[in-house]
Amino acid sequence: MLNHFLTRASRVSSLTKHNVLPAFNFSRSVHSIPLATVEAEEISGARPAEVLNLVQGKWIGSSNWNTVVDPLNGEPFIKVAEVDEAGVQPFVDSLTSCPKHGLHNPFKAPERYLMYGDISAKAAQMLSLPKVSDFFVRLIQRVSPKSYQQAFAEVYVTQKFLENFCGDQVRFLARSFAVPGNHLGQQSHGFRWPYGPVAIITPFNFPLEIPVLQLMGALYMGNKPVLKVDSKVSIVMEQMLRLLHSCGLPVEDVDFINCDGKTMNKLLLEANPRMTLFTGSSRVAEKLAVDLKGRVKLEDAGFDWKILGPDVHQEDYTAWVCDQDAYACSGQKCSAQSLLFMHENWSKTNLISKLKELAERRKLADLTIGPVLTFTTESLLEHTKNLLEIPGSKLLFGGEPLEDHSIPQVYGAIKPTAVYVPLEEIVKDKNYDLVTKEIFGPFQVITDYKSSQLPIVLEILEKMHAHLTAAVVSNDPLFLQEVIGKSVNGTTYAGLRARTTGAPQNHWFGPAGDPRGAGIGTPEAIKLVWSCHREIIYDYGPVSKDWEIPPST
Repeated sequence: MLNHFLTRASRVSSLTKHNVLPAFNFSRSVHSIPLATVEAEEISGARPAEVLNLVQGKWIGSSNWNTVVDPLNGEPFIKVAEVDEAGVQPFVDSLTSCPKHGLHNPFKAPERYLMYGDISAKAAQMLSLPKVSDFFVRLIQRVSPKSYQQAFAEVYVTQKFLENFCGDQVRFLARSFAVPGNHLGQQSHGFRWPYGPVAIITPFNFPLEIPVLQLMGALYMGNKPVLKVDSKVSIVMEQMLRLLHSCGLPVEDVDFINCDGKTMNKLLLEANPRMTLFTGSSRVAEKLAVDLKGRVKLEDAGFDWKILGPDVHQEDYTAWVCDQDAYACSGQKCSAQSLLFMHENWSKTNLISKLKELAERRKLADLTIGPVLTFTTESLLEHTKNLLEIPGSKLLFGGEPLEDHSIPQVYGAIKPTAVYVPLEEIVKDKNYDLVTKEIFGPFQVITDYKSSQLPIVLEILEKMHAHLTAAVVSNDPLFLQEVIGKSVNGTTYAGLRARTTGAPQNHWFGPAGDPRGAGIGTPEAIKLVWSCHREIIYDYGPVSKDWEIPPST
């Protein structure tokens, strides 16, 4: 699937005659898509873009405009109309106007299931057009810099997701079941029921894919969502909402707010949505769980591991996948490879030197390495230094700032980095938290183990609190059985081609081991996150002609 992304992305890039040049002066050969209010390559300090809010079917500005700086040169280039705490009331009113039984359900306005199948079909067709796809790829690159191929994969997955829910597929999400009762005329029916007013909060790293997949899932099941995307990248979703409106999405069905975390917290407490989906940091996730009394689904931070088993195969391929998992999108994926366990058989190969060669191919010029939006360069290098103070640790490669760039100091800019830490040191309590600290950037820890030390590896996995993705790279069925049977991660890849990243739309993606865990992309994920079970028991009779009132019980 990943190779398919890369091949098709290269073809589309060639067709549109766009190249990511070192100076990032994009030659303009594609005009705005219908209803778009920006040209991705023309956004600049001289021509800043504006991002509005949507509430009660109307696009609105704000008296408070937040300025977003270009992550590649620090130039203020986007103005976001941010709502402050005094301005949340229209959003509260809009959300509370939705009843608990939702905008549609199996007994109310069922034609809306068909409407959303049509909307999905039209939106999928729009995103399949090279002009439209390229527009969103370029816009993503401007605010969350990543290579054309990585940005294209995000658009591609979104388009395929929409294709998956065309026609009758939306109403199939609400499929019910029946069980015979105890007597004639009695049947119990199970239905998927919406929550009604809901909220969606999504991060910066996938500005299109995560919000679209969760938003559409919420809408398919009959909910009315308010959507907040990280303001640094919310321009992408604002433009996507305009496209969805052109495809038939009722403007009143979704509210879209730009605000800081404190304001969003106030909105949630006052509007009291029946369910809130949060994708982002564990710290914020835990706070929301308390504030909202558990009415949350979470896809929080992921410190993700990969184990290379005792059987060595396809050294070049394995090195390439490890490089992609750790450093694509500059490591800013919740599924990025954070900790690599190498069996001693792999330690005897040239894997590390090949990893180093692949990492050193990455260049700012084509955005295969780029700015880190949640850590500064100083904090990344400080973390590296702290790890190197652990006995036996060593720098394998990287550990230096990027050179010859204009990335603003508020962001991080380092070369792809790997630090070796001995297994026996990782397991020590004094080192464990440091080694397993999630660094949302081009950074990984590598260690090795003997077959006799597999229990220690499994002990390390057991102590982790995040269980999103994992990979077990082995074709040894007994080894796979041992590791999979004693681990938890909700999206685990197993086999020679196992990876931690690159999740498409055709399988579940989400954590396990937590009843609050959210999934994304599949029918099972949509039903779990965006609906609840309702049982209706029909009992028509008849009552027997010789029925009499029985004794009291």
